[in-house]
Amino acid sequence: MTVSPGLSEWNRAHLVPGLCSVTLRGFSVQEVAALTADAGLAGIEWATDVHVVDEASAEEAAQVSSEAGLSVLSLGSYYRLGSREDFAGVAGLAIRAGAPRIRVWAGSLASADSDDVHRKEIVEDAKRIAGLAGEHGLTLALEYHGGTLTDTPEGTVRLLESIDSPNVGTYWQPAVGLSDEEALASLRQVLPFLVGVHCFSWSPAKERWPLEARGGLWESVAATLHEDSLQLDLMLEFVRDDLPENVLSDADFLNQVVLRED
Repeated sequence: MTVSPGLSEWNRAHLVPGLCSVTLRGFSVQEVAALTADAGLAGIEWATDVHVVDEASAEEAAQVSSEAGLSVLSLGSYYRLGSREDFAGVAGLAIRAGAPRIRVWAGSLASADSDDVHRKEIVEDAKRIAGLAGEHGLTLALEYHGGTLTDTPEGTVRLLESIDSPNVGTYWQPAVGLSDEEALASLRQVLPFLVGVHCFSWSPAKERWPLEARGGLWESVAATLHEDSLQLDLMLEFVRDDLPENVLSDADFLNQVVLRED
């Protein structure tokens, strides 16, 4: 197995290239780590749907990541704000996996379908789990996604300003159907709260393309992040046909084109 260059060698405007394990749901923890290292990426966001489901698998993810020279960037949880479910277990998985950050979802209703009562429930639960996460030195990142309160940049900013917690930020990804210019405008709106980017290229019909198919967009994203000297992770997600060889080609584009120095 190839050993990744490691974070010490990734010093390009402090942008760290990684992989979301959901990209390879059909592969084992060991196989995901091996492929990520072979792709020359620096870390992994381990998701709780398949790969990190209990204490044993969380510890395995930490071990294989370390052996491959990879950083654990995040725990990709499916915790829904407002559910007020047990969060201690989620935090425990993050700790065992060695993840400094936990991804959570901003409820289960779109902004247009949410009233003030729902928004208040989301904010209160976010503050509650942010406090629990902070006790363990963990941060939270909101999934930037349709069907939640983070389905628009305006809604995302409004929510984060209401939560007002120093250890809560947001991810960003290009919403399906937006032009390159519209996607970039949405990115710029959430920049003050940005902690990570999920990288993929989809057609308006949700067909998965090679990352390079929207190369102009991703070059502009990288340029924007360079200008702001932000320290965050750029994580590949949802490659074409879920094939390992497409992880390698998308990673090559991310490393050589998106993250290259000016």
